[in-house]
Amino acid sequence: MENNQEGILLTSAEQSYLWTTYQADTMAVCVFNHFLQHIKDNEIKSLIVFALQLSEEHANFIREIFIKEKIQIPQGFTESDVNLHAERLFSDVFYLNYIKNMAKGGLVTYGRVLQNVYRKDILSFFSACLSQSIELNSRAIDISLKKGLAIRPPTIPYLEKLEFVHKQSFILEGLGRREALTGTEVTNLFANIQTNYIGTSLATAFSQVCKTKKAQNFFKRGKEIALKHIEVFSSYLKMSSLPVPGTYEQMVTQSKDAPYSDKLMMFHFSLMIYSGVGNYGLSTAETQRSDLVADYTRLNAEILKYSEDGANIMIAEKWLEQPPLAANRRDLAKG
Repeated sequence: MENNQEGILLTSAEQSYLWTTYQADTMAVCVFNHFLQHIKDNEIKSLIVFALQLSEEHANFIREIFIKEKIQIPQGFTESDVNLHAERLFSDVFYLNYIKNMAKGGLVTYGRVLQNVYRKDILSFFSACLSQSIELNSRAIDISLKKGLAIRPPTIPYLEKLEFVHKQSFILEGLGRREALTGTEVTNLFANIQTNYIGTSLATAFSQVCKTKKAQNFFKRGKEIALKHIEVFSSYLKMSSLPVPGTYEQMVTQSKDAPYSDKLMMFHFSLMIYSGVGNYGLSTAETQRSDLVADYTRLNAEILKYSEDGANIMIAEKWLEQPPLAANRRDLAKG
């Protein structure tokens, strides 16, 4: 892959996406390297090795681009952010679910990124990232199905005849509540519960091992918020007599030995929050029930406030790197 196109400057989108991807992938390298210190299952191990290889390739490519473009390389995350000698913090099955969730995030993120990228080498890079996320997701699904660990969304009855909506109450609940959920609403509720359970497991684990009291309290609060959101989403599925996915928290060990720096754990949790904001936003757009729209809107506002509190902690601890910014013309005009 050609890493430079002379004379064609990176756009704001391209530079920002590369910067953010570098942060995420250097974090992932640390996370996966610790996973590999304890993994017992060879099939799940092969999946982690593949994910680690992808993250390392991404970080190396971006580093080369930034050097050639004379752009400051982010600090990201390094060997100083991981303790490879720390005890196991998660089970092998959690590793598998974690990879599946991260692959899902890659599918969403890279699909959005590609819409705003024009330079051919960057377009080629992010296209490859999307293809690799598809492959990673497929491998994770194959292993989950083979081991009987796949947690699939519920089934609903097949459509048997063509029908059209005749009442506004299908959308406007005030005119009469629609009891049945659409297939898309079921899918999003189920997925958001699963994602929140991944979040509660990470919050439990990180609060056990982090050294900073503010970070520990932040993770504990995050778990409380996630459990509340799970309860709201589960109520919709239960009212429709549909199954609710279970927790992953039993997959967290009792270790108090920190494998990662507090900086890494706070950044990781922030990524999960931003992903949740995007998931809730998409779910809101795809639902046609006014009560569910109201709940998504209310819960999204709560995690946005929680995200702001996390950013303030990272700023106070000097853990938050400044992303690429547009020129401040007012300051420049002051001379």
